[in-house]
Amino acid sequence: MERVPILKIGDILLVSIQVDMSDQTAVALQEDLAERIVATGCHGVIIDITALDIVDSFVGRMLSTIASISRVLDAETVVVGMRPAVAITLVELGLSLNGIRTALNVERGMELIAADRDQEYDEFDHSSDAEPTASP
Repeated sequence: MERVPILKIGDILLVSIQVDMSDQTAVALQEDLAERIVATGCHGVIIDITALDIVDSFVGRMLSTIASISRVLDAETVVVGMRPAVAITLVELGLSLNGIRTALNVERGMELIAADRDQEYDEFDHSSDAEPTASP
């Protein structure tokens, strides 16, 4: 069985799907990715589907499942490299890829994750600025 490589770049995991996704490969990827998120503490996952010519309902569901697993483990998922024909097919199949953000390429995907992280940091930082209230 083929395994999909998962590379760590800073606090982002990069998954580049270069093989046809069989059921076994997809399940292995979900398990491998969940383990790597926990082991590394990464807060972002980028899934590069540039090499995929066709995304069927199975692959669409697999991407949604990976995004859900990642979100539960405190990591944002961005799918990059989607070809126009793939986007059209997903829409025609009625797959909306809930919970998955998309970007044109890996660089833009990394920027999205960084912007999300900065926004979360700013929200956390400002919440600690509140003045303590005195008890009567």
